[in-house]
Amino acid sequence: MTEIKIPDLEQKALALLRADADKIYKLIDVQMENLTMPQCPLYEEVLDTQMFGLSREVEFAVRLGLIDEEIGREIMGSLERKLADLHELYNQKG
Repeated sequence: MTEIKIPDLEQKALALLRADADKIYKLIDVQMENLTMPQCPLYEEVLDTQMFGLSREVEFAVRLGLIDEEIGREIMGSLERKLADLHELYNQKG
């Protein structure tokens, strides 16, 4: 049986978290590009669910010691700022 080294797991965990964060960035970008459409509650629910899921993934990785808490805050904070930008655009349009 091959033993996986801890730094290897840390890099894999970080790569997976960033990939999941990128998916959410893309969801937000699509919504920002389509501001002509009325705000869609289903889309917002999907986005909220994705954000919640990622926050749980980040918390789990931090608890396991695979990523530093500061990196987790950076990942979530960046997405939250992007989401705030989206809401600001909606408020300016409306």
